[in-house]
Amino acid sequence: MPNQIIIFLLDTVLGLFSLALLLRFYVQWSRIPYYHPVSRFLVTVTDFIVRPARRVIPSWRGLDLSTFVLAWLAQFIILISINLLAGSGASISIFVFILLAFVKLASMTLNILFVMIIVQALLSWINPHSPLAPVLESFTGPILEPLRRFIPPIANFDLSPLFALILLQVLMMVVENLQRQIVHVF
Repeated sequence: MPNQIIIFLLDTVLGLFSLALLLRFYVQWSRIPYYHPVSRFLVTVTDFIVRPARRVIPSWRGLDLSTFVLAWLAQFIILISINLLAGSGASISIFVFILLAFVKLASMTLNILFVMIIVQALLSWINPHSPLAPVLESFTGPILEPLRRFIPPIANFDLSPLFALILLQVLMMVVENLQRQIVHVF
């Protein structure tokens, strides 16, 4: 029982921290203004570890790789810790944990997009001029814009979010299957 509690707390705390780091990476990638409340929150929560990491991990083509590497590292630590604390007894290669941490980040990214598309659709009905609307549009725009070219609005209803959610759900199934195959093969 104590191991279950430790696993739960570790997965929750490090998982949320990894999510914050990944969101910070995407906020910077999407060029959301630094003084937007979402940006400020993510910077405040993660800056204590991102600043020192930037000295070691340089940016690449405008991408802040240090936040991405730290998000991956948090997932890697979660996976190794859970395996050790669960006492599965299986000798899993470090390479498997490296791959699984990347798969976890892909899964988190798809979940982030899924939630953002739903929130964006709800906000468009409730409060289209919300301060969160531009942030959501900058995140979901690269997915929704190509779909909007092929799926015209029907009676002023934009159906592209519906098709994007279906596509994301399929991608989530693919990532989940990939995760199972990595664990099974290795």
